[in-house]
Amino acid sequence: MKRIFSILLACLLTGTGVIILNHSHVVTGGTAGLSLSLAYLSDAPFTILFFLINIPFYIFSFFKMGMKFTVTTICAVTLLSLITAVNPFLPYFEVPSILGTVIGGAVIGLGLSFLFINGASLGGFNIVTLYFQKRFQLNPGKVNFLLDFAVVLLSMYSIGIFKGLCSVASIAVTSFIIGYFKRQIAASSKEQAIQSSIKTPFQHKAEA
Repeated sequence: MKRIFSILLACLLTGTGVIILNHSHVVTGGTAGLSLSLAYLSDAPFTILFFLINIPFYIFSFFKMGMKFTVTTICAVTLLSLITAVNPFLPYFEVPSILGTVIGGAVIGLGLSFLFINGASLGGFNIVTLYFQKRFQLNPGKVNFLLDFAVVLLSMYSIGIFKGLCSVASIAVTSFIIGYFKRQIAASSKEQAIQSSIKTPFQHKAEA
């Protein structure tokens, strides 16, 4: 029950951070940032774009991270999609870009850290980040920043250079928060590995 509550809180924090960035016209990294950029360009709903873009990563997660992690991640992504779906119904407001950069990035960083610690993610690059930490013991904050930075560079076309720089600062804040919790994330990853040590021959072959 505690783990479920923690995941719910993490999704609420992350969703709040995404909404703050949205009203700051700043993007974040990963599939959430990519979805925000596409939403700016196409006016398509963020919720639908976010869910669809994550599908290929679910397949990767199943083979590399296991069924339990994948199912938990899908539930977290679905919950975040539902949380951010309320955004169009909120009263219109704007958040100054610099303020939104810091607050939105920090709130997302906390949300993602809590998800990682509880054996879940928000799909997309989060899965890749945790896989690299699990397989190669790489700092999840640094990996997260590099992947998110690539997304932000692509996003500058839709948001402009100034807001693009704000986005870089935002993912730096997010990655710093994740890096701060790297020990707890690593400990959680080891615990998950122990719990899933009994695998089918098919799963062992997939990770070989």
